[in-house]
Amino acid sequence: MTYDEIKKLFATHHIEKVELGGFDVDGVLRGKYISLEKFSAAASAGLGFCDVIFGWDSSDGLYDNAKFTGWHTGYPDAVAKIDLASFRVVPWEPSTAFFLLDFFAKDGSPLAVSPRHVLTRVVERATSMGYIANAAIEYEYFFFREDPQTVRTKNYRDLTPLSPGMFGYSVLRSSVHSDLAHAILDSAHTMGIELEGFHTETGPGVYETAIRYTDARTAADNAALFKTLVKIVAQKRGLIATFMAKWNAKLPGCSGHIHQSLADAKSSRNLFYDQGEDRHISEALRHFVAGQLTLMREFALMFLPTVNSYKRTVPGTWAPTNVTWGVDNRTTAVRAIPAGSKATRVEHRLPGADSNPYLSLAASLASGLFGIEKKLPLPVPAVNAYTTKAPPLPRTLDKAVALFLTSDVAREYFGAEFVDHYAATRQWEVREFRRAVTDWELERYFEII
Repeated sequence: MTYDEIKKLFATHHIEKVELGGFDVDGVLRGKYISLEKFSAAASAGLGFCDVIFGWDSSDGLYDNAKFTGWHTGYPDAVAKIDLASFRVVPWEPSTAFFLLDFFAKDGSPLAVSPRHVLTRVVERATSMGYIANAAIEYEYFFFREDPQTVRTKNYRDLTPLSPGMFGYSVLRSSVHSDLAHAILDSAHTMGIELEGFHTETGPGVYETAIRYTDARTAADNAALFKTLVKIVAQKRGLIATFMAKWNAKLPGCSGHIHQSLADAKSSRNLFYDQGEDRHISEALRHFVAGQLTLMREFALMFLPTVNSYKRTVPGTWAPTNVTWGVDNRTTAVRAIPAGSKATRVEHRLPGADSNPYLSLAASLASGLFGIEKKLPLPVPAVNAYTTKAPPLPRTLDKAVALFLTSDVAREYFGAEFVDHYAATRQWEVREFRRAVTDWELERYFEII
């Protein structure tokens, strides 16, 4: 999209303010408002943006183990370039436009640690192989009758959910809270994020939303923005939403499943469908899934990025625990879905809702492409993955870090600088957790020991 086209859109939508933002390694949207005059200059030349957004954690704690930036570099500005094609109107801010940013080094090279660049790098590899990578992400998330202040006052205990009890696919609950549902649906539509499904899941105040498929990078943009959108809509209504992987040990966790397919770049034909094969599952799909299985343990860090992520991947909670696949099987880590010539696809079920969609999608796509490149064979599908003998997934964040650091394929597909930086950020996360004294420890040891 050209600047002249943007000017016309500004006139059409009566734009008076501009908001810019980019996503950090945790998938948190970091941004600011700029004036129309500043936007005019930055649209072509870019603008400075402090690279600290890649040098701190989700709580703004500064990494002490990162080489990319820190006190040793003085936290200089990176070059932020506005993606004009990402223009959106902000539903809750009249006359305000929003754009996504891409980050570059001073020499003009893409910033290696930027999650959007990591995905772009993998998408470009798919393009060079003659593929269009299509994807869609679906999320589960909980609503509470709380706000950012009350959850802290209560120490995140005894929170009041939006609605009580376990009531999946409830027309009653969705209709009672239709004002919230329609606010999310309408806001997403205004921002160009089309939703295919929206319903309650099983749990107090939990919903699931399926975002419509599109090309892989747009799918990640839509998913990342959707998470922020839900949080904003909720807080404007006196509620708070969480995409935490496992906020309550007694309830199912929150997933961020990825649906994915490859199309032929020339004909747009779905390459995962083959009329002549068993279940109409093509050889390309089989190699793709085989690659995902082969690299699942090495890439687990990009699907399960927090200490809490590993509380979700336990037996009997609709989350995978080992490296398995099946046809339309929701116990497995990868689910092949035969659905005709247009909709046959692969569902990667390992990512949690807490994962950064740019990174989880990059890992899912890269591992699939690796399987196709190496023509990897597909093992026998599982029936009940929880009772199947298969390689276990890493059970803790530090074990996932160790596997990631030894992955030559990760360095090839994502870049060595990103691998080292991302691993360092997760090692920091582990150290922060180990320093913490949890409620469980206090309740268990304070008086009795």
